[in-house]
Amino acid sequence: MVLRLSTLFLRTLREDPAEAEVASHKLLLRAGYIRRAAPGIYTWLPLGLRVLRKVEEIIREEMASIGAQEVHFPALLPKEPYEVTNRWTEYGDGIFRLKDRKGADYLLAPTHEEMFTLLVKDLYSSYKDLPLSIYQIQNKYRDEARPRAGLLRGREFIMKDSYSFDIDDDGLEASYQAHRSAYLRIFERLGLDIVPVAATAGAMGGSKSEEFLHPTAIGEDTFVRSAGGYAANVEAVTTVAPRDIDFSGAPAAVVRDTPQTPTIATLVDAANAIAPRYSGPWTAADTLKNVVLAVDLPTGERQLVVVGLPGDRAVDLKRIEANIGVYLPTAGEIGVEAAGEEDLKKHALLVKGYIGPGLSLDAAVLGAEGTTKLLYLVDPRVAAGTSWITGANEAGKHVFGLVAGRDFGWDGTIEAVEVRAGDEAPDGSGPLEAARGIEMGHIFQLGRKYAQALDLRVLDRNGKLAVVTMGSYGVGVTRAVAALAESNHDDKGLVWPRSVAPADVHVVAVGRGEEIFAAAQTLAEELEAAGLEVIYDDRPKVSPGVKFGDAELIGVPTILAVGRGLVDGVVEIKNRATGVADNVAVGAAVQYVLDAARR
Repeated sequence: MVLRLSTLFLRTLREDPAEAEVASHKLLLRAGYIRRAAPGIYTWLPLGLRVLRKVEEIIREEMASIGAQEVHFPALLPKEPYEVTNRWTEYGDGIFRLKDRKGADYLLAPTHEEMFTLLVKDLYSSYKDLPLSIYQIQNKYRDEARPRAGLLRGREFIMKDSYSFDIDDDGLEASYQAHRSAYLRIFERLGLDIVPVAATAGAMGGSKSEEFLHPTAIGEDTFVRSAGGYAANVEAVTTVAPRDIDFSGAPAAVVRDTPQTPTIATLVDAANAIAPRYSGPWTAADTLKNVVLAVDLPTGERQLVVVGLPGDRAVDLKRIEANIGVYLPTAGEIGVEAAGEEDLKKHALLVKGYIGPGLSLDAAVLGAEGTTKLLYLVDPRVAAGTSWITGANEAGKHVFGLVAGRDFGWDGTIEAVEVRAGDEAPDGSGPLEAARGIEMGHIFQLGRKYAQALDLRVLDRNGKLAVVTMGSYGVGVTRAVAALAESNHDDKGLVWPRSVAPADVHVVAVGRGEEIFAAAQTLAEELEAAGLEVIYDDRPKVSPGVKFGDAELIGVPTILAVGRGLVDGVVEIKNRATGVADNVAVGAAVQYVLDAARR
Protein backbone atom coordinates (compact mmCIF):
# COMPACT_ATOMS: atom_id res chain seq x y z
CA MET A 1 0.00 0.00 0.00
CA VAL A 2 1.21 3.49 -0.89
CA LEU A 3 2.10 5.51 2.23
CA ARG A 4 0.25 8.82 1.95
CA LEU A 5 1.68 11.68 3.96
CA SER A 6 -1.83 13.09 4.42
CA THR A 7 -2.65 10.12 6.68
CA LEU A 8 0.79 8.81 7.73
CA PHE A 9 1.44 9.04 11.48
CA LEU A 10 4.27 11.54 11.04
CA ARG A 11 5.29 15.01 12.14
CA THR A 12 8.61 16.41 11.05
CA LEU A 13 10.51 19.05 13.01
CA ARG A 14 12.19 22.12 11.54
CA GLU A 15 14.70 22.58 14.40
CA ASP A 16 17.06 20.20 16.14
CA PRO A 17 15.68 18.92 19.48
CA ALA A 18 17.53 20.39 22.45
CA GLU A 19 18.44 17.00 23.93
CA ALA A 20 19.97 15.64 20.72
CA GLU A 21 23.79 15.60 20.59
CA VAL A 22 24.83 13.78 17.43
CA ALA A 23 23.57 13.93 13.86
CA SER A 24 21.79 10.57 13.88
CA HIS A 25 19.87 11.47 17.05
CA LYS A 26 18.84 14.87 15.67
CA LEU A 27 17.75 13.59 12.27
CA LEU A 28 15.88 10.49 13.44
CA LEU A 29 13.85 12.73 15.75
CA ARG A 30 13.35 15.53 13.22
CA ALA A 31 12.36 13.18 10.39
CA GLY A 32 9.80 11.38 12.53
CA TYR A 33 11.45 7.99 12.86
CA ILE A 34 11.57 7.85 16.68
CA ARG A 35 10.31 9.82 19.68
CA ARG A 36 11.82 10.03 23.14
CA ALA A 37 9.80 8.27 25.86
CA ALA A 38 12.33 8.64 28.69
CA PRO A 39 16.14 9.05 28.98
CA GLY A 40 17.66 6.32 26.80
CA ILE A 41 14.22 4.90 25.84
CA TYR A 42 12.53 5.56 22.49
CA THR A 43 9.22 4.92 20.74
CA TRP A 44 9.47 3.71 17.14
CA LEU A 45 7.16 5.43 14.66
CA PRO A 46 5.97 3.91 11.32
CA LEU A 47 8.91 5.09 9.20
CA GLY A 48 11.42 4.07 11.86
CA LEU A 49 9.87 0.63 12.14
CA ARG A 50 10.16 0.14 8.38
CA VAL A 51 13.91 0.80 8.55
CA LEU A 52 14.31 -1.34 11.67
CA ARG A 53 12.45 -4.29 10.13
CA LYS A 54 14.63 -4.14 7.00
CA VAL A 55 17.76 -4.30 9.13
CA GLU A 56 16.27 -7.27 10.98
CA GLU A 57 15.36 -9.04 7.74
CA ILE A 58 18.91 -8.79 6.39
CA ILE A 59 20.16 -10.26 9.66
CA ARG A 60 17.58 -13.09 9.54
CA GLU A 61 18.51 -13.99 5.97
CA GLU A 62 22.21 -14.20 6.75
CA MET A 63 21.64 -16.16 9.95
CA ALA A 64 19.51 -18.62 8.00
CA SER A 65 22.33 -18.96 5.45
CA ILE A 66 24.55 -20.55 8.13
CA GLY A 67 21.79 -22.78 9.45
CA ALA A 68 20.97 -20.76 12.57
CA GLN A 69 17.39 -21.07 13.84
CA GLU A 70 15.38 -18.28 15.44
CA VAL A 71 13.86 -18.48 18.92
CA HIS A 72 12.43 -15.81 21.18
CA PHE A 73 12.93 -15.49 24.93
CA PRO A 74 11.05 -13.27 27.35
CA ALA A 75 12.68 -10.03 28.41
CA LEU A 76 11.47 -10.50 32.00
CA LEU A 77 13.62 -13.22 33.55
CA PRO A 78 13.88 -14.96 36.92
CA LYS A 79 16.82 -14.32 39.22
CA GLU A 80 17.84 -17.95 39.82
CA PRO A 81 19.84 -18.75 36.63
CA TYR A 82 21.80 -15.52 37.04
CA GLU A 83 22.59 -16.44 40.62
CA VAL A 84 24.07 -19.73 39.46
CA THR A 85 26.49 -17.92 37.14
CA ASN A 86 27.01 -15.17 39.75
CA ARG A 87 25.94 -12.48 37.32
CA TRP A 88 23.06 -11.37 39.52
CA THR A 89 25.80 -9.91 41.72
CA GLU A 90 28.38 -9.15 39.07
CA TYR A 91 26.13 -6.84 37.09
CA GLY A 92 25.88 -4.55 40.11
CA ASP A 93 23.84 -1.44 39.31
CA GLY A 94 23.96 -2.16 35.59
CA ILE A 95 20.66 -4.04 35.38
CA PHE A 96 17.01 -3.37 36.15
CA ARG A 97 15.78 -5.53 39.04
CA LEU A 98 12.22 -5.90 40.24
CA LYS A 99 10.00 -8.06 42.42
CA ASP A 100 6.64 -9.59 41.69
CA ARG A 101 3.69 -9.38 44.11
CA LYS A 102 4.97 -12.47 45.94
CA GLY A 103 8.40 -10.96 46.53
CA ALA A 104 10.25 -13.09 43.95
CA ASP A 105 13.21 -11.39 42.24
CA TYR A 106 13.31 -10.77 38.49
CA LEU A 107 15.43 -8.77 36.06
CA LEU A 108 14.95 -7.17 32.68
CA ALA A 109 17.39 -9.13 30.55
CA PRO A 110 20.67 -7.40 29.69
CA THR A 111 21.71 -10.56 27.82
CA HIS A 112 20.48 -14.15 27.59
CA GLU A 113 23.41 -16.58 27.90
CA GLU A 114 21.82 -18.39 30.82
CA MET A 115 18.47 -18.82 29.09
CA PHE A 116 19.97 -20.15 25.86
CA THR A 117 22.09 -22.60 27.82
CA LEU A 118 19.17 -23.88 29.89
CA LEU A 119 16.96 -24.23 26.83
CA VAL A 120 19.50 -26.47 25.09
CA LYS A 121 20.03 -28.42 28.31
CA ASP A 122 16.28 -29.00 28.48
CA LEU A 123 15.99 -30.37 24.94
CA TYR A 124 19.30 -31.94 23.91
CA SER A 125 21.31 -34.78 25.42
CA SER A 126 23.64 -36.22 22.75
CA TYR A 127 26.53 -35.12 20.57
CA LYS A 128 24.32 -36.22 17.65
CA ASP A 129 22.15 -33.16 18.33
CA LEU A 130 25.13 -30.87 17.73
CA PRO A 131 26.32 -28.59 16.26
CA LEU A 132 23.50 -26.16 16.93
CA SER A 133 23.19 -22.41 16.40
CA ILE A 134 20.11 -20.57 17.63
CA TYR A 135 19.41 -16.84 17.83
CA GLN A 136 16.86 -14.23 18.72
CA ILE A 137 16.18 -10.57 17.95
CA GLN A 138 15.02 -9.18 21.26
CA ASN A 139 14.89 -6.12 23.48
CA LYS A 140 17.68 -5.77 26.05
CA TYR A 141 17.82 -3.55 29.12
CA ARG A 142 20.77 -1.97 30.89
CA ASP A 143 20.62 0.74 33.48
CA GLU A 144 23.04 3.11 31.79
CA ALA A 145 24.21 5.79 34.17
CA ARG A 146 24.46 8.32 31.34
CA PRO A 147 22.42 7.33 28.27
CA ARG A 148 23.50 9.46 25.33
CA ALA A 149 23.55 9.86 21.56
CA GLY A 150 20.02 8.61 21.02
CA LEU A 151 19.94 5.00 19.88
CA LEU A 152 23.70 4.59 20.19
CA ARG A 153 23.69 4.25 23.98
CA GLY A 154 20.28 3.64 25.47
CA ARG A 155 18.64 1.83 28.36
CA GLU A 156 16.42 -0.23 26.09
CA PHE A 157 17.77 -1.50 22.77
CA ILE A 158 17.34 -4.36 20.33
CA MET A 159 20.04 -6.95 19.72
CA LYS A 160 20.44 -10.02 17.63
CA ASP A 161 22.17 -12.49 19.93
CA SER A 162 23.03 -15.98 18.78
CA TYR A 163 24.79 -18.89 20.46
CA SER A 164 26.52 -21.92 19.04
CA PHE A 165 26.73 -25.25 20.83
CA ASP A 166 29.41 -27.78 19.89
CA ILE A 167 30.86 -30.96 21.34
CA ASP A 168 34.49 -29.86 20.96
CA ASP A 169 36.79 -26.93 20.27
CA ASP A 170 37.13 -27.72 16.56
CA GLY A 171 33.37 -27.45 16.26
CA LEU A 172 33.40 -24.14 18.13
CA GLU A 173 36.01 -22.77 15.74
CA ALA A 174 33.89 -23.76 12.74
CA SER A 175 30.77 -22.13 14.25
CA TYR A 176 32.75 -19.01 15.09
CA GLN A 177 34.06 -18.66 11.54
CA ALA A 178 30.57 -19.22 10.09
CA HIS A 179 29.16 -16.43 12.24
CA ARG A 180 32.09 -14.18 11.40
CA SER A 181 31.47 -14.61 7.67
CA ALA A 182 27.74 -13.99 8.14
CA TYR A 183 28.48 -10.78 10.02
CA LEU A 184 30.69 -9.46 7.25
CA ARG A 185 27.88 -10.12 4.75
CA ILE A 186 25.31 -8.45 7.02
CA PHE A 187 27.30 -5.25 7.28
CA GLU A 188 28.11 -5.26 3.57
CA ARG A 189 24.42 -5.54 2.72
CA LEU A 190 23.56 -2.79 5.18
CA GLY A 191 26.10 -0.54 3.52
CA LEU A 192 28.09 -0.04 6.71
CA ASP A 193 31.86 0.34 6.56
CA ILE A 194 33.19 -2.14 9.11
CA VAL A 195 36.62 -2.94 10.54
CA PRO A 196 36.89 -6.30 12.36
CA VAL A 197 39.29 -5.87 15.29
CA ALA A 198 40.73 -8.11 17.97
CA ALA A 199 38.97 -7.53 21.29
CA THR A 200 38.94 -8.65 24.89
CA ALA A 201 36.20 -10.93 26.19
CA GLY A 202 35.76 -8.88 29.37
CA ALA A 203 33.03 -10.00 31.75
CA MET A 204 31.67 -12.40 29.14
CA GLY A 205 34.68 -14.65 29.59
CA GLY A 206 36.00 -17.03 26.98
CA SER A 207 38.99 -16.87 24.69
CA LYS A 208 38.94 -15.56 21.14
CA SER A 209 36.97 -12.37 20.64
CA GLU A 210 36.45 -9.84 17.85
CA GLU A 211 34.52 -6.61 17.53
CA PHE A 212 33.07 -5.20 14.32
CA LEU A 213 33.59 -1.43 14.49
CA HIS A 214 32.10 1.22 12.24
CA PRO A 215 34.68 4.02 11.91
CA THR A 216 33.26 7.40 12.90
CA ALA A 217 34.49 10.41 14.82
CA ILE A 218 31.63 10.09 17.35
CA GLY A 219 32.48 6.48 18.21
CA GLU A 220 33.04 5.58 21.85
CA ASP A 221 35.61 2.89 21.04
CA THR A 222 39.20 3.62 20.08
CA PHE A 223 40.92 1.12 17.84
CA VAL A 224 44.25 0.93 16.09
CA ARG A 225 45.37 -0.57 12.83
CA SER A 226 48.54 -0.87 10.81
CA ALA A 227 49.21 -0.66 7.10
CA GLY A 228 50.11 -4.34 7.26
CA GLY A 229 46.60 -5.41 8.29
CA TYR A 230 46.70 -5.58 12.10
CA ALA A 231 43.58 -4.17 13.78
CA ALA A 232 42.52 -4.24 17.43
CA ASN A 233 40.45 -2.43 19.98
CA VAL A 234 42.97 -0.55 22.16
CA GLU A 235 41.89 -2.70 25.10
CA ALA A 236 43.17 -5.78 23.25
CA VAL A 237 46.47 -4.40 21.94
CA THR A 238 49.46 -6.27 23.33
CA THR A 239 52.66 -4.38 23.96
CA VAL A 240 55.85 -5.16 22.11
CA ALA A 241 57.83 -5.61 25.34
CA PRO A 242 61.63 -5.41 25.59
CA ARG A 243 63.59 -8.57 26.20
CA ASP A 244 64.91 -9.30 29.67
CA ILE A 245 68.31 -7.75 30.36
CA ASP A 246 71.21 -9.35 32.19
CA PHE A 247 71.50 -7.28 35.36
CA SER A 248 74.36 -9.17 37.00
CA GLY A 249 76.74 -6.24 36.49
CA ALA A 250 74.29 -3.44 37.22
CA PRO A 251 75.36 -1.04 40.00
CA ALA A 252 73.43 -0.94 43.24
CA ALA A 253 70.40 1.31 43.50
CA VAL A 254 70.93 4.66 45.24
CA VAL A 255 68.38 6.69 47.21
CA ARG A 256 68.78 10.44 46.56
CA ASP A 257 67.19 13.53 48.05
CA THR A 258 64.77 14.98 45.50
CA PRO A 259 62.77 17.63 47.37
CA GLN A 260 59.69 19.15 45.77
CA THR A 261 59.45 16.55 42.99
CA PRO A 262 55.97 15.04 43.21
CA THR A 263 55.48 14.99 39.41
CA ILE A 264 57.37 13.27 36.61
CA ALA A 265 58.36 16.62 35.08
CA THR A 266 59.86 17.92 38.33
CA LEU A 267 61.60 14.60 38.93
CA VAL A 268 63.24 14.64 35.48
CA ASP A 269 64.50 18.19 36.06
CA ALA A 270 65.91 17.21 39.45
CA ALA A 271 67.56 14.05 38.08
CA ASN A 272 69.39 16.00 35.39
CA ALA A 273 70.52 18.55 37.96
CA ILE A 274 71.77 16.20 40.70
CA ALA A 275 72.83 13.12 38.72
CA PRO A 276 73.60 13.99 35.08
CA ARG A 277 74.63 11.06 32.91
CA TYR A 278 77.09 10.85 30.02
CA SER A 279 74.73 8.94 27.70
CA GLY A 280 72.32 11.84 27.54
CA PRO A 281 69.79 13.64 29.70
CA TRP A 282 67.24 11.76 31.76
CA THR A 283 63.72 11.74 30.28
CA ALA A 284 60.30 10.74 31.54
CA ALA A 285 60.81 7.34 29.86
CA ASP A 286 63.57 6.61 32.43
CA THR A 287 61.17 6.99 35.35
CA LEU A 288 58.76 4.47 36.79
CA LYS A 289 55.57 6.04 38.09
CA ASN A 290 53.33 4.03 40.35
CA VAL A 291 49.67 4.88 40.04
CA VAL A 292 47.24 3.89 42.78
CA LEU A 293 43.87 2.85 41.40
CA ALA A 294 40.59 2.08 43.13
CA VAL A 295 38.69 -0.87 41.69
CA ASP A 296 34.98 -1.09 42.47
CA LEU A 297 33.98 -4.76 42.38
CA PRO A 298 30.44 -6.02 41.71
CA THR A 299 30.33 -7.25 45.30
CA GLY A 300 30.48 -3.65 46.51
CA GLU A 301 34.07 -4.00 47.73
CA ARG A 302 36.54 -1.25 46.82
CA GLN A 303 40.07 -2.58 46.32
CA LEU A 304 43.27 -0.61 45.78
CA VAL A 305 45.75 -1.69 43.11
CA VAL A 306 49.15 -0.15 42.31
CA VAL A 307 50.25 -0.13 38.67
CA GLY A 308 53.85 0.62 37.67
CA LEU A 309 54.44 2.10 34.22
CA PRO A 310 57.01 4.24 32.37
CA GLY A 311 56.72 7.90 33.32
CA ASP A 312 56.28 9.04 29.73
CA ARG A 313 53.07 7.05 29.39
CA ALA A 314 49.55 7.81 30.60
CA VAL A 315 47.22 5.30 32.24
CA ASP A 316 44.29 4.07 30.14
CA LEU A 317 41.55 3.16 32.62
CA LYS A 318 39.47 1.33 30.02
CA ARG A 319 42.40 -0.93 29.14
CA ILE A 320 43.00 -1.66 32.82
CA GLU A 321 39.29 -2.31 33.35
CA ALA A 322 39.28 -4.79 30.47
CA ASN A 323 42.40 -6.66 31.60
CA ILE A 324 42.49 -6.57 35.39
CA GLY A 325 39.81 -9.22 35.93
CA VAL A 326 42.29 -12.11 35.86
CA TYR A 327 43.93 -10.75 39.03
CA LEU A 328 40.77 -10.10 41.03
CA PRO A 329 38.79 -12.56 43.13
CA THR A 330 35.53 -11.60 41.44
CA ALA A 331 34.80 -11.46 37.72
CA GLY A 332 32.10 -9.31 36.17
CA GLU A 333 31.39 -5.65 35.57
CA ILE A 334 33.93 -3.51 37.43
CA GLY A 335 34.82 0.15 37.63
CA VAL A 336 38.33 1.57 37.82
CA GLU A 337 39.34 5.10 38.80
CA ALA A 338 42.27 6.94 40.29
CA ALA A 339 42.38 6.46 44.05
CA GLY A 340 41.20 9.49 45.99
CA GLU A 341 42.50 11.06 49.18
CA GLU A 342 40.19 8.93 51.31
CA ASP A 343 41.52 5.77 49.66
CA LEU A 344 45.14 6.76 50.27
CA LYS A 345 44.47 7.55 53.91
CA LYS A 346 43.72 3.87 54.48
CA HIS A 347 47.34 3.09 53.53
CA ALA A 348 49.44 5.63 55.38
CA LEU A 349 52.71 4.30 53.94
CA LEU A 350 51.67 5.22 50.42
CA VAL A 351 53.41 8.59 50.10
CA LYS A 352 51.67 10.53 47.36
CA GLY A 353 54.10 11.62 44.66
CA TYR A 354 56.90 9.35 45.94
CA ILE A 355 55.44 5.82 45.65
CA GLY A 356 57.80 3.16 44.41
CA PRO A 357 58.24 -0.63 44.37
CA GLY A 358 60.95 -2.62 46.13
CA LEU A 359 62.99 -1.40 49.09
CA SER A 360 60.64 0.08 51.65
CA LEU A 361 57.50 -0.62 49.61
CA ASP A 362 58.01 -4.38 49.76
CA ALA A 363 58.56 -4.17 53.50
CA ALA A 364 56.08 -1.49 54.40
CA VAL A 365 53.15 -1.57 52.04
CA LEU A 366 53.22 -4.92 50.30
CA GLY A 367 52.61 -7.14 53.26
CA ALA A 368 54.34 -5.85 56.35
CA GLU A 369 52.74 -6.59 59.69
CA GLY A 370 49.78 -4.34 60.33
CA THR A 371 49.40 -3.31 56.70
CA THR A 372 47.39 -4.65 53.80
CA LYS A 373 49.25 -6.17 50.90
CA LEU A 374 48.32 -4.34 47.72
CA LEU A 375 48.19 -5.96 44.32
CA TYR A 376 51.17 -4.63 42.35
CA LEU A 377 51.01 -4.91 38.56
CA VAL A 378 53.39 -3.51 35.96
CA ASP A 379 53.27 -2.55 32.32
CA PRO A 380 55.04 -5.10 30.05
CA ARG A 381 57.77 -2.54 29.37
CA VAL A 382 58.93 -3.10 32.95
CA ALA A 383 60.96 -6.17 31.96
CA ALA A 384 63.54 -7.92 34.11
CA GLY A 385 66.81 -6.03 34.06
CA THR A 386 65.34 -2.65 33.15
CA SER A 387 66.58 0.17 35.39
CA TRP A 388 64.43 2.98 36.72
CA ILE A 389 64.23 6.17 38.72
CA THR A 390 61.23 5.84 40.98
CA GLY A 391 59.80 6.81 44.33
CA ALA A 392 61.50 5.70 47.56
CA ASN A 393 58.23 5.74 49.54
CA GLU A 394 59.49 8.70 51.55
CA ALA A 395 58.62 12.33 50.90
CA GLY A 396 61.35 14.12 48.96
CA LYS A 397 63.31 10.97 48.04
CA HIS A 398 63.65 8.84 44.89
CA VAL A 399 65.63 5.72 44.05
CA PHE A 400 68.03 5.82 41.11
CA GLY A 401 69.01 2.62 39.32
CA LEU A 402 66.27 0.40 40.76
CA VAL A 403 66.46 -2.79 38.70
CA ALA A 404 63.35 -4.80 37.89
CA GLY A 405 63.70 -8.43 38.88
CA ARG A 406 66.62 -7.70 41.18
CA ASP A 407 65.39 -4.96 43.50
CA PHE A 408 61.65 -5.50 43.16
CA GLY A 409 59.12 -7.96 41.85
CA TRP A 410 55.45 -7.78 40.90
CA ASP A 411 52.27 -9.79 41.02
CA GLY A 412 51.71 -9.72 37.26
CA THR A 413 51.80 -7.64 34.11
CA ILE A 414 48.87 -5.72 32.69
CA GLU A 415 48.18 -3.71 29.56
CA ALA A 416 47.76 -0.43 31.36
CA VAL A 417 48.91 2.51 29.23
CA GLU A 418 47.43 4.49 26.39
CA VAL A 419 48.27 3.14 22.97
CA ARG A 420 49.94 5.82 20.87
CA ALA A 421 49.90 6.39 17.15
CA GLY A 422 53.29 5.23 16.00
CA ASP A 423 53.58 2.35 18.48
CA GLU A 424 54.67 -0.85 16.80
CA ALA A 425 51.95 -3.38 15.93
CA PRO A 426 52.45 -6.55 17.98
CA ASP A 427 52.57 -8.68 14.82
CA GLY A 428 55.38 -6.59 13.34
CA SER A 429 53.19 -5.23 10.53
CA GLY A 430 54.22 -1.61 11.05
CA PRO A 431 53.37 1.42 13.17
CA LEU A 432 49.83 1.85 14.49
CA GLU A 433 47.37 4.58 13.64
CA ALA A 434 44.39 5.34 15.87
CA ALA A 435 40.74 5.88 14.97
CA ARG A 436 37.32 6.01 16.64
CA GLY A 437 34.46 3.63 15.97
CA ILE A 438 31.00 2.43 17.00
CA GLU A 439 30.77 -1.21 18.07
CA MET A 440 28.24 -2.84 15.74
CA GLY A 441 28.88 -6.46 16.62
CA HIS A 442 30.92 -8.61 18.98
CA ILE A 443 31.67 -12.32 18.75
CA PHE A 444 33.18 -14.56 21.44
CA GLN A 445 34.37 -18.06 21.82
CA LEU A 446 32.74 -18.48 25.23
CA GLY A 447 34.02 -22.00 25.72
CA ARG A 448 32.53 -23.89 28.63
CA LYS A 449 32.00 -21.12 31.19
CA TYR A 450 28.19 -21.06 31.09
CA ALA A 451 27.74 -24.70 30.17
CA GLN A 452 29.87 -25.68 33.17
CA ALA A 453 28.00 -23.38 35.54
CA LEU A 454 24.58 -24.60 34.37
CA ASP A 455 25.63 -28.24 33.83
CA LEU A 456 24.96 -28.41 30.12
CA ARG A 457 26.41 -31.81 29.24
CA VAL A 458 25.66 -34.33 26.51
CA LEU A 459 26.80 -37.85 25.80
CA ASP A 460 29.89 -37.85 23.56
CA ARG A 461 30.89 -40.44 20.94
CA ASN A 462 32.17 -42.72 23.70
CA GLY A 463 28.97 -42.57 25.70
CA LYS A 464 30.48 -40.32 28.37
CA LEU A 465 29.05 -37.02 29.56
CA ALA A 466 30.93 -34.05 28.09
CA VAL A 467 30.47 -30.32 28.77
CA VAL A 468 29.28 -28.50 25.67
CA THR A 469 31.40 -25.62 24.34
CA MET A 470 29.66 -22.40 23.33
CA GLY A 471 30.08 -19.31 21.19
CA SER A 472 28.27 -15.99 21.58
CA TYR A 473 27.56 -13.58 18.74
CA GLY A 474 25.80 -10.21 19.01
CA VAL A 475 24.71 -7.48 16.58
CA GLY A 476 23.27 -4.17 17.72
CA VAL A 477 20.09 -3.84 15.65
CA THR A 478 18.84 -0.45 16.84
CA ARG A 479 22.46 0.70 16.94
CA ALA A 480 22.76 -0.25 13.26
CA VAL A 481 19.88 2.10 12.42
CA ALA A 482 21.65 4.90 14.28
CA ALA A 483 25.01 4.16 12.66
CA LEU A 484 23.43 4.17 9.21
CA ALA A 485 21.80 7.52 9.92
CA GLU A 486 25.07 8.87 11.30
CA SER A 487 26.97 7.91 8.16
CA ASN A 488 24.29 8.68 5.57
CA HIS A 489 23.12 12.27 5.82
CA ASP A 490 23.85 15.74 4.53
CA ASP A 491 22.87 19.23 5.61
CA LYS A 492 19.31 18.66 4.34
CA GLY A 493 18.55 15.40 6.09
CA LEU A 494 18.92 11.63 5.93
CA VAL A 495 20.18 9.77 2.86
CA TRP A 496 19.29 6.11 3.42
CA PRO A 497 21.00 3.27 1.55
CA ARG A 498 18.43 1.50 -0.62
CA SER A 499 18.81 -1.71 1.41
CA VAL A 500 17.15 -0.18 4.48
CA ALA A 501 15.29 2.91 3.25
CA PRO A 502 11.65 3.15 4.41
CA ALA A 503 10.60 3.32 0.75
CA ASP A 504 12.15 3.15 -2.70
CA VAL A 505 10.67 6.37 -4.05
CA HIS A 506 9.08 9.50 -2.58
CA VAL A 507 6.48 10.98 -4.94
CA VAL A 508 5.75 14.67 -4.40
CA ALA A 509 2.76 16.49 -5.89
CA VAL A 510 3.92 20.10 -6.31
CA GLY A 511 1.20 22.59 -7.13
CA ARG A 512 -2.53 22.99 -6.74
CA GLY A 513 -4.00 21.75 -9.99
CA GLU A 514 -6.11 18.62 -9.87
CA GLU A 515 -4.25 17.25 -12.88
CA ILE A 516 -0.97 17.37 -10.93
CA PHE A 517 -2.41 15.35 -8.02
CA ALA A 518 -4.11 12.92 -10.41
CA ALA A 519 -0.86 12.31 -12.31
CA ALA A 520 1.13 11.95 -9.07
CA GLN A 521 -1.38 9.43 -7.69
CA THR A 522 -1.32 7.43 -10.92
CA LEU A 523 2.48 7.31 -10.89
CA ALA A 524 2.52 6.30 -7.21
CA GLU A 525 0.12 3.42 -7.90
CA GLU A 526 2.07 2.32 -11.00
CA LEU A 527 5.34 2.35 -9.06
CA GLU A 528 3.78 0.23 -6.33
CA ALA A 529 2.34 -2.17 -8.88
CA ALA A 530 5.88 -2.53 -10.29
CA GLY A 531 7.01 -3.82 -6.88
CA LEU A 532 8.39 -0.66 -5.34
CA GLU A 533 7.62 0.82 -1.92
CA VAL A 534 6.20 4.29 -2.31
CA ILE A 535 5.69 7.33 -0.12
CA TYR A 536 3.31 9.83 -1.72
CA ASP A 537 3.09 13.39 -0.44
CA ASP A 538 -0.53 14.12 -1.29
CA ARG A 539 -1.01 16.93 1.21
CA PRO A 540 -3.15 19.50 -0.65
CA LYS A 541 -2.39 22.70 1.24
CA VAL A 542 1.33 22.32 1.95
CA SER A 543 3.81 24.51 0.10
CA PRO A 544 6.33 23.03 -2.37
CA GLY A 545 9.19 24.19 -0.14
CA VAL A 546 7.87 22.26 2.86
CA LYS A 547 7.19 19.16 0.74
CA PHE A 548 10.68 19.15 -0.76
CA GLY A 549 12.18 19.87 2.67
CA ASP A 550 10.36 16.89 4.18
CA ALA A 551 11.33 14.62 1.29
CA GLU A 552 15.00 15.47 1.71
CA LEU A 553 14.78 15.19 5.50
CA ILE A 554 13.11 11.75 5.34
CA GLY A 555 15.86 10.58 3.00
CA VAL A 556 14.25 8.09 0.56
CA PRO A 557 16.77 7.30 -2.25
CA THR A 558 14.64 8.63 -5.14
CA ILE A 559 12.40 11.71 -5.17
CA LEU A 560 9.89 12.03 -8.01
CA ALA A 561 8.28 15.49 -8.30
CA VAL A 562 5.15 16.09 -10.34
CA GLY A 563 4.72 19.80 -10.94
CA ARG A 564 4.80 22.49 -13.62
CA GLY A 565 6.69 20.26 -16.04
CA LEU A 566 3.59 18.14 -16.40
CA VAL A 567 2.30 20.50 -19.10
CA ASP A 568 5.32 19.46 -21.18
CA GLY A 569 4.81 15.80 -20.30
CA VAL A 570 7.80 15.49 -17.92
CA VAL A 571 8.43 14.95 -14.23
CA GLU A 572 11.59 15.60 -12.22
CA ILE A 573 13.39 12.58 -10.73
CA LYS A 574 16.14 13.29 -8.24
CA ASN A 575 18.80 11.01 -6.79
CA ARG A 576 18.80 11.90 -3.09
CA ALA A 577 22.41 10.78 -2.56
CA THR A 578 24.02 12.66 -5.48
CA GLY A 579 21.54 15.51 -5.80
CA VAL A 580 21.41 14.96 -9.58
CA ALA A 581 17.93 15.59 -11.06
CA ASP A 582 16.65 14.64 -14.51
CA ASN A 583 13.52 15.61 -16.37
CA VAL A 584 11.92 12.36 -17.52
CA ALA A 585 8.88 11.79 -19.73
CA VAL A 586 5.85 10.75 -17.70
CA GLY A 587 5.51 7.52 -19.65
CA ALA A 588 9.13 6.56 -18.93
CA ALA A 589 9.17 7.57 -15.24
CA VAL A 590 8.30 4.18 -13.75
CA GLN A 591 10.99 2.36 -15.69
CA TYR A 592 13.50 5.10 -14.85
CA VAL A 593 12.83 4.64 -11.11
CA LEU A 594 12.94 0.85 -11.44
CA ASP A 595 16.34 1.06 -13.14
CA ALA A 596 17.61 3.40 -10.41
CA ALA A 597 16.42 1.00 -7.70
CA ARG A 598 18.32 -1.90 -9.29
CA ARG A 599 21.66 -0.09 -9.50
